[in-house]
Amino acid sequence: MNKNSWQSRRRHGRGSHQQNPWFRLRDPEDRSHSQAAQSAQDSSHGDDESPSTSSGTAGASSVPELPGFYFDPEKKRYFRLLPGHNNCNPLTKESIRQKEMESKRLRLLEEEDKQKKIARMGFNASSMLRKSQLGFLNVTNYCHLAHELRLSCMERKKVQIRSLDPSALASDRFNLILADTNSDRLFTVNDVKVGGSKYGIINLQSLKTPTLKVFMHENLYFTNRKVHCPSLLCLMGLAETPGCATLLPASLFVNSHPAGIDRPGMLCSFRIPGAWSCAWSLNIQANNCFSTGLSRRVLLTNVVTGHRQSFGTNSDVLAQQFALMVPLLFNGCRSGEIFAIDLRCGNQGKGWKATRLFHDSAVTSVRILQDEQHLMASDMAGKIKLWDLRTTKCIRQYEGHVNEYAYLPLHVHEEEGVLVAVGQDCYTRIWSLHDAHLLRTIPSPYPASKADIPSVAFSSRLGGSRGAPGLLMAVGQDLYCYSYS
Repeated sequence: MNKNSWQSRRRHGRGSHQQNPWFRLRDPEDRSHSQAAQSAQDSSHGDDESPSTSSGTAGASSVPELPGFYFDPEKKRYFRLLPGHNNCNPLTKESIRQKEMESKRLRLLEEEDKQKKIARMGFNASSMLRKSQLGFLNVTNYCHLAHELRLSCMERKKVQIRSLDPSALASDRFNLILADTNSDRLFTVNDVKVGGSKYGIINLQSLKTPTLKVFMHENLYFTNRKVHCPSLLCLMGLAETPGCATLLPASLFVNSHPAGIDRPGMLCSFRIPGAWSCAWSLNIQANNCFSTGLSRRVLLTNVVTGHRQSFGTNSDVLAQQFALMVPLLFNGCRSGEIFAIDLRCGNQGKGWKATRLFHDSAVTSVRILQDEQHLMASDMAGKIKLWDLRTTKCIRQYEGHVNEYAYLPLHVHEEEGVLVAVGQDCYTRIWSLHDAHLLRTIPSPYPASKADIPSVAFSSRLGGSRGAPGLLMAVGQDLYCYSYS
């Protein structure tokens, strides 16, 4: 009797469990949703008991992190993450990351408008002047520190650009800007809607406060190749078509030609398949020559005689620069190697490889300092290093730069003692050249994207010898000036 009643109760209990929907066997997706909902409900009752952080913003309350789910601190609930973009549910890790970066950019822009930045803690004009009077600072260090102090006070202002074709200003996008030696003119490359690029010159002599106005002289020369690597007036185009190295004379952009006289045409154009970089030589021992970085070789060309020399390498050459006092050509490779070619040795044998340095990632920019005993280089891992060419050792590293795969140039200004670089996150960072201290981080006026990485030009004499110091930033269709206040 007892046994039969026990079996009856067991069958009754099993049947009641099967009729209860909470005890039914559910698919993994339903279980995940219920676990996420339960976890979100638990976290709302007691955040103090959950020490782990969520994948949301850093300021959100501490909530459990569930694989495959994202906790929104505003809506206080979990959302399911999907791999890649999905039209039905566009919530992905990439979209969350972009949203967080955009909110950070807007916050920094608001902070820049409200308060002045501090380049160094405890550093101000009165203390710097006092140290100079007491003899603790020499003239060079005083000038460098003065630049650092004024860098922290730079304010953003939009520059009004005038042109003979206003419609082109509204549609063409800045690709790059490059200031000349006197900083009174700005060489520009603009991407056009139909594809390709066109060149122009912006006269900076009228760049004066409080109204910042400039005039753009557009040139009729047009190329259907995207400009990749500027080196003075030696331009490397890269597109679906093979590479083309183009040499442009500065007189091509002057609007002061007498009536009836045609403008000079393009100096020369070289179609070089597989080209990655180029550089023009100002060394008298390699006069009238330019170099092209190719896939696994370097090509040196004399534009007058047409003579060419080829140097074999083990990797693609992505960055180049000629030394001015010694006949050396420095090259940065995809493999991370930096080597110098001694132009006096020719391309026979192996004696032409003079110096070898090594990065852990592909080198995107090399810059030789004025003493030609130091070299600055950046790579696709975001590392910026200063090398001593005599000892072939890294003596300084500049932290904070962001790069994963883009070609991003370095801007070294030894007179002002600063290093400027734009990261792949679209932030412009300024370091002290002498101690690698990060002086200023400037967010882009545009939302961060691959197509809107700013191009910058820094000078202590924007507009010529009597010009004001500052930073020019071109992004999208706009030009901004960060001038010293």
